[in-house]
Amino acid sequence: MTRSEVAIGQYAVVIPSLGRPSLQRLLATLTWPPGPPRPAEVVIVDDRPDDRTGTGPGELPSLGTGDSVSGGQPGQLGQPWQPRVIRGFGRGPAAARNAGWQATRSEWVVFLDDDVELPPDWGHLLAVDLAACGPQVGGSQARLEVPLPVDRRPTDWERGTAGLQDAAWATADMAYRRSALEAVAGFDERFPRAYREDADLALRVRQAGWQLVRGERRTLHPVRPVDDWVSLRVQRGNADDALMRRLHGPRWRQEAQVPRGRLRWHGVTTAAALTAAVAGAGGFRWTAAAAGLTWAALTTDFARRRLQPGPGPGTPGWSAEVRRMLLTSVAIPPAAVWHRLRGQLSLRGPVPGWPLPIRAVLFDRDGTLVHDVPYNGDPDLVRPMPGAARAVAAVRAAGLRIAVVTNQSGIARGLLTRAQVEAVNAEVDRQLGGFDSWQICPHGTDEGCACRKPRPGMIQAAARALGVQPPECVVIGDIGADVEAARAAGARAVLVPTDRTRAAEIAAAPIVADTLEQAVELVLGGDGSTAVGLAAVR
Repeated sequence: MTRSEVAIGQYAVVIPSLGRPSLQRLLATLTWPPGPPRPAEVVIVDDRPDDRTGTGPGELPSLGTGDSVSGGQPGQLGQPWQPRVIRGFGRGPAAARNAGWQATRSEWVVFLDDDVELPPDWGHLLAVDLAACGPQVGGSQARLEVPLPVDRRPTDWERGTAGLQDAAWATADMAYRRSALEAVAGFDERFPRAYREDADLALRVRQAGWQLVRGERRTLHPVRPVDDWVSLRVQRGNADDALMRRLHGPRWRQEAQVPRGRLRWHGVTTAAALTAAVAGAGGFRWTAAAAGLTWAALTTDFARRRLQPGPGPGTPGWSAEVRRMLLTSVAIPPAAVWHRLRGQLSLRGPVPGWPLPIRAVLFDRDGTLVHDVPYNGDPDLVRPMPGAARAVAAVRAAGLRIAVVTNQSGIARGLLTRAQVEAVNAEVDRQLGGFDSWQICPHGTDEGCACRKPRPGMIQAAARALGVQPPECVVIGDIGADVEAARAAGARAVLVPTDRTRAAEIAAAPIVADTLEQAVELVLGGDGSTAVGLAAVR
């Protein structure tokens, strides 16, 4: 198949972003000539953590109102196109990419990092790459090129970035078939950083029977400006290596084509430092001296290995690089060991695969469990929604934890007392059989609290009270704020519309049920016995 045979709209482009200036440069290079192939959608996931409370997407600073980039859309040949911006809630690149691909409908999803740049022929070569993928191919990777200085040797950070050129399945530019993403429920959102989440996805896609290939398109990945301590911060990724080992076994590096790092040497270096400190404090001078010399020798060797390939004396940036390497070479070994231990300690007990099983259902109260009586403080006015008692009983019978998360701004407005709200809640408990936890937000819309939906505070608090993680929860509610709160917390969501649910909220919901009982059937997988439903729906 040639590129002329690739249908317009066969693929979507998803770009997670923190609003860095590089995003606008990427969009300026994301262009197509006046003809096929072009994407069906370009979705930018605004993953900046913030305190916005609206249900609509925010505006990235590098994409002002009315900004557009030359390209086109299907049916608009040669016309400017405007990317669609959705929210990622600051939960990391894995969750942002999931939000992006689940907001599209194309056969292929092309993930781009917001700091890459695309050559003029990128769109044509992408089409050729995708056309060459047989039905058994689940993903196609671009060939990354990292430009390095021509007037000096590269710094440690520049060499690290250049390692992307040989990295397998890096999502700086990686196209995945939708059916492959659906088969494994997308990225594992337990990886909070841009680290190992792409390797984990690739392993699971291959384990599901798909092939991954390298295409012919080339993508430029410039070296991002950083501060002196960036190499120390990346040591946090050692915690993610602990998760990779638990999920994929001791040979995960070979299977994911990830080179072995220096963690073992960092462990020896850190042990020598600790031995010197303890022996010195205990008066064992010779032991302390020997351990101190061992630490000094290992630290010096580590710094030498990092400095030797870098800029030479007298070249631009040499003195700054020496300062960075000496400081961070002392700090990196204990930081690496600490983060690895932290990761291992956080993974005590069995570690389930992704997606996590559903262990709890969080219900909205008014309009979902009971008829909405504005600012109700009278238990006598409590009337369950049709099927509410059966729905709650089914969840309880399946062995799931249950809770209620409800905004009650009437308390802040002086229309209700806390005691009145609790009396109404007690009546709901009585009529529907009781709940394991009640989470109430008593604040007004202008108080800026962290708990009022669509903020995630009550979802997170309910998960803690129930002893589960937010991704193990499903929120069932009747308005967009319920869905947004679930997404912000990392939980799944089902919308059960009523006559007060806006059409836009229904259109934006990941999954919609006609009734509360139908929503529960979806959560339970249809047979009421196991919580396997909604596996890939966020």
